[in-house]
Amino acid sequence: MDLSAFKAYDIRGRVPDQLNEDIIERIGRAYVEVTGAHKVAVGYDIRLSSPALARALCRGITAAGADVYDIGLSGTEQIYFATFHYGLDGGIAVTASHNPKDYNGMKLVGKGSRPISSDNGLLDIKAKVPGTFQDAAQPGTVQPLHITGDYIQHLLGYVDVKTLRPYKVVVNAGNGGAGLVIDALEPHLPFEFVKVLHEPDGHFPQGVPNPLLPENRELTRRTLLSEQADFGIAWDGDFDRCFLFDESGRFIEGYYIVGMLAELFLQQEPGARIIHDPRLTWNTVELVEQAGGVAVESKTGHAFIKARMREEDAIYGGEMSAHHYFRDFAYCDSGMIPWLMVAALLSQTGKTLSQLVDERIARFPASGEINRTIADSAAAINAIEAHYRSEAKHISKIDGLSMDMGEWRFNLRCSNTEPLVRLNVESRGDVALMEQKTEALLVQLSHYSEPTVSGSQ
Repeated sequence: MDLSAFKAYDIRGRVPDQLNEDIIERIGRAYVEVTGAHKVAVGYDIRLSSPALARALCRGITAAGADVYDIGLSGTEQIYFATFHYGLDGGIAVTASHNPKDYNGMKLVGKGSRPISSDNGLLDIKAKVPGTFQDAAQPGTVQPLHITGDYIQHLLGYVDVKTLRPYKVVVNAGNGGAGLVIDALEPHLPFEFVKVLHEPDGHFPQGVPNPLLPENRELTRRTLLSEQADFGIAWDGDFDRCFLFDESGRFIEGYYIVGMLAELFLQQEPGARIIHDPRLTWNTVELVEQAGGVAVESKTGHAFIKARMREEDAIYGGEMSAHHYFRDFAYCDSGMIPWLMVAALLSQTGKTLSQLVDERIARFPASGEINRTIADSAAAINAIEAHYRSEAKHISKIDGLSMDMGEWRFNLRCSNTEPLVRLNVESRGDVALMEQKTEALLVQLSHYSEPTVSGSQ
């Protein structure tokens, strides 16, 4: 049995050779055996294969004796919400996020929406999948769970709706699932939504939604300009990430949104802890410290960030990849809470999004994440460390290689999910220096790399 779909944090593979109904049903049985869950939320994304795979998953869960609470077509964060809000024992989202359309997968959580990854149960589930299962003496049941009303009220709890201004907002769901949530939020908000690729469509007529790819941003940009909208939002397929565009149609790197949201939360809770990843740090750390908070660096990846947030009881955590985590959302990531909070900040300040971020971008210009396929990533990273070691003010290996050179810094790390090396560079107010050092690092990496692959650049 091909079990290569099991990854470090979740399950993702091609349908039907790596993932099919038989394997999915077995995963459902193994999940119950390993976790001991009695009540499990199940939902699925808009991919064409998702409904059938979700039904197979439910067969496995119920055959093992647990009850399924079926939330239907949904985003990953709605599984998180259902699990923690209704006190269920766990939840599984059938989704492959922004993977190619012939892929599918699953994200698994336990009680309190704690992620199940390779270091706390996922490998145990994998080990059981090829085995023999006994049906439970009393099979479980499948019952629908309608979460929309409670979920929408939870989202609205992060803002004071009465203070929101009547902005014109471009929303690009990329034919993923985000449009359904926008429709449910719309009656409660004063915004005029300009809806792009709004209807869920697993055929992905415009390609799989992944706004990190520059070619996927153009439609949002053009629509913003033609509609003279105030700002824009785009999501990936399961909308656990949101990406913002200012009034000029400019894509705003997630790095600068992390600092913005951190400031907002520290207004509410001075002295709180904020979790951030090591790829780009200077802007976040400065803003958190100025606001009286404590910035805590964590290894990249949702399982690491969520675990560190729980350890620190952090109010908020953010990654430059546009994952944003919230203590009041069971320390989980949401693609809806961030843009609502940005809209609240725009309303509070009366500023445009460009006015809010321009100063920070100028103060700490960044390269954006640049990906390279590397034949020998360890050799490449070691060579670059050796080259810069004598000049470095500080070296960190919390996640990959981070080197602080005083006026500029970089992080070079292997992807957790793809055979890539990822580079991020930032400087202290000197765009030319940042660009020069970025190019120098790319030249060094070129000795080890294959042609450029998908990424921010």
